[in-house]
Amino acid sequence: MERFVKRSKPLPSAAWKPLVSGSTNSRNTAPEGPPAKKIRVEEVRDSDDDDDDSSQTSFDGGRAGDETPPVVVHDERASEEDRIAEEDSAVDGGDSLPVRRQTAFESSLPQVATDKEAIEEYEAARASSQAELDPVAETAARIESRQWVRGKSSIYVDAFSLALDTVLQDEAHLFDNREKAVFEQWRCLPYEAQYLYVRLFLRKTASWHRAERLANYADISDVDLAISSLLECRSLPDAQEDLCPKKDATDQAQEWSLRDSFAFADDSESCIKTIEEASSLLSLDELKMLAKEAKVKGKNKSDLLGAFCRMSTQQSGLLSLGLRRSSSSGSAGLKKEDESPENSDSNRNTHFMSRILAITGPLIRLSESVFKLFERVHLVFYRSTEWTEKSLTTIILAKIARRNFPEYIVCRSSNIFPSRRHLLEFEHSMRKEFEVDKILEFNGPPGTEGFLKVLDVFESIAARWRELLRQEQDREENIYEFGEGGYLRRFNAAHAYTRIAHKTAHVLGRLHRYKEEHDFLIELLGQRLFHPSRRGSWYQRKALLEERYMCEIDPKPVSTDPEMRKKHWQRIAVMTCETALEDRDCHLIYHYDLQKRLLKLEKRLRIPRRLQHDFGHVKLREPEEHTVEGVQLLQDDPSAKSKAGRGPSTKTLWLDELGEPGEDGKPLHVSVEEMCLSHYRSQGWKGYHSEGGILRTLFAYLFFDVLFVYIPNVFQTAFQTCPLDLHTDAFFPARASEINHRLVEIANGGAETLVREVHEREQERRTCVVGLNWDFEVDDLLELVRCFNGEALAAVCKVMAQEYRARGGGVPDLVLWRTEEDEVKPSDHKGEVLFAEVKSANDRLSDTQRLWIHVLTGAGVRVALCNAVAKEVRSIS
Repeated sequence: MERFVKRSKPLPSAAWKPLVSGSTNSRNTAPEGPPAKKIRVEEVRDSDDDDDDSSQTSFDGGRAGDETPPVVVHDERASEEDRIAEEDSAVDGGDSLPVRRQTAFESSLPQVATDKEAIEEYEAARASSQAELDPVAETAARIESRQWVRGKSSIYVDAFSLALDTVLQDEAHLFDNREKAVFEQWRCLPYEAQYLYVRLFLRKTASWHRAERLANYADISDVDLAISSLLECRSLPDAQEDLCPKKDATDQAQEWSLRDSFAFADDSESCIKTIEEASSLLSLDELKMLAKEAKVKGKNKSDLLGAFCRMSTQQSGLLSLGLRRSSSSGSAGLKKEDESPENSDSNRNTHFMSRILAITGPLIRLSESVFKLFERVHLVFYRSTEWTEKSLTTIILAKIARRNFPEYIVCRSSNIFPSRRHLLEFEHSMRKEFEVDKILEFNGPPGTEGFLKVLDVFESIAARWRELLRQEQDREENIYEFGEGGYLRRFNAAHAYTRIAHKTAHVLGRLHRYKEEHDFLIELLGQRLFHPSRRGSWYQRKALLEERYMCEIDPKPVSTDPEMRKKHWQRIAVMTCETALEDRDCHLIYHYDLQKRLLKLEKRLRIPRRLQHDFGHVKLREPEEHTVEGVQLLQDDPSAKSKAGRGPSTKTLWLDELGEPGEDGKPLHVSVEEMCLSHYRSQGWKGYHSEGGILRTLFAYLFFDVLFVYIPNVFQTAFQTCPLDLHTDAFFPARASEINHRLVEIANGGAETLVREVHEREQERRTCVVGLNWDFEVDDLLELVRCFNGEALAAVCKVMAQEYRARGGGVPDLVLWRTEEDEVKPSDHKGEVLFAEVKSANDRLSDTQRLWIHVLTGAGVRVALCNAVAKEVRSIS
């Protein structure tokens, strides 16, 4: 049974790196972190799904500012648990899922240590507090068990219970009486049973786990007792019929239900009935051993499983033929009692089933219905369909972290899901969307058959999608105030359905059904409430279809002359491009391609020059080419080889001849970026190797009050560093007035004042704000914004505000500036800004880097490609 979450595709782990903490050593150094490399354009542009619950892609799940969060590192016992989990996952098989990433909750929390030490410190503190309550009983319990139990509490159980209690406090109306009875039974479970359940809950769905391996959990002193508690059959009250009075296809689509009784877990003895299911639980070595006994062969596990299952239904042995010993005194005589095929198959299956279960020993798995119920609880708590061990622990550790947070109005809303029916429909839409994602993204090329399945999925939800669009438009016009509709819409089933519709349009194009695709794009553009940041890509595709294909497939051509038809549709494509450029929801990142197509079409249509569009004021400039020579250092490092054997790292070491020497008076060994930074510093530039870090810091300074303006539903806890919708396409529309006003203020030269005011107010507290690194010296930031052209800085900030998550990567490596008195050739401006992307041998620009170069050059900012060339190569030990 697969989990119905949607997750992003796996991306390079170096896509995001945190800025180092602590003071910088000099004005020209800053925290480092490589940019995201080689992200596909279509992935980056689908940024409206880089949010909490629906993802096309994201940069390794990191949030800007804190980028890659600390990974939970367990102690020795946990590493054994991880190994077991990996083995269980390998044994299970099942659908492969994309790599998970942060939920909106995690993205909004401060960066806190979630490693082994942090978790142990929390659990030790909890143990001490419980021991103080009843030290005698605690000591007696430890002596009796001869083992220290972690205070009969752990961070995992605490976080799991926190989620449950929070949901039931505000949104208990979403659950019926049977489900609430399950929650009460959960609270009555012994601690060790709760701990075991939570740890298994964080593993793969519907997996069988060997009981003997679960004994490795140090928190469980009696694993058999914990398992028996989970396997116990428990009764439930009669079902209510009034919580969801409207019975429709959504209710019928729910694949599970709670009956008159339940158990938290299932056992293998009563649930595993087939050889196929039983044999899949064996490891490769165990399967080889059994296959040797059964005399079947195979090259790999899949072949062995197939051969073994075929043998179990075809091969006839003595027992399977009904032959039994005729004498109990040791006689070898045999007789036939029953030769029926039914008994033959039964005896054979029973024999091999017994052999398999003897190898595995007792197994348990979490009951599907209860598992799905707790998934629903977490969906409501996190406002997301993704959570992991880190999701559970981060929120606890954030609460106890000694941090200062901005002042904002906390609003843990209970209107995200107005009723149980809305929650069920949203959950159903998530499953449908995940079904489409599996076809298109997770199981190899879908082919024509896969594309047709996607069309079938959309047909099943098309009518409901259109109905929900009409309902939401009515709410937007008559109900919503204060901009709360933008974020609430993400929890409307139409949000997932619209993404399915977007993918359906892509499928129609792949099937060359261009007329249907064109009509579909018109319908998508006709609504403005869901996935507004996709509008640019929809306009682009619509204009392309009108330019290239519609003249051939138009069912009602305007003329029999092919050339006349072509010109007719090219004029329509011109209007599409013009409409796109005037659309406030068409993000700036799409403007360059639309402008280029528009100019090309006007030239083909021979429109008079005076009537053609002129985009000279935003014409992109080619990045400058700079060459920096240096001494490259080579070292023989066996660890440079990756585990996958893909060769050494692309990171190179260079000699910093122009920088400050080390303690021994010799030049330091630095990265290629630091070597190039020293080169620019020698030419009078100041700067940082920060990639997107300094831009995110400037954005946090300039939009501090906009980030924390009151918007309902987006501040659900008191320890957030940003609103929950920052990484979604709801952020910009909900604050369009405030953002546009701030952009005008920045364009008019007010950036320096804004930075100074925020620094004076917040620096002493070092307030936790997403993206804001207090280690950047404020004097440097003030100099930088002083050198920035106001309109250029406003254009950069607009891109960040429209797509904060997607635009966090790809910013050029070096941010450089020099004031008027520092400039070699003074100009009328207060200073000059230069972004430099450093490239060494065999390196090339990624798509995200090209996009940022387009944005910066289009805004009139100098951008350079700095080619690092080795004038000498030295070997070092």
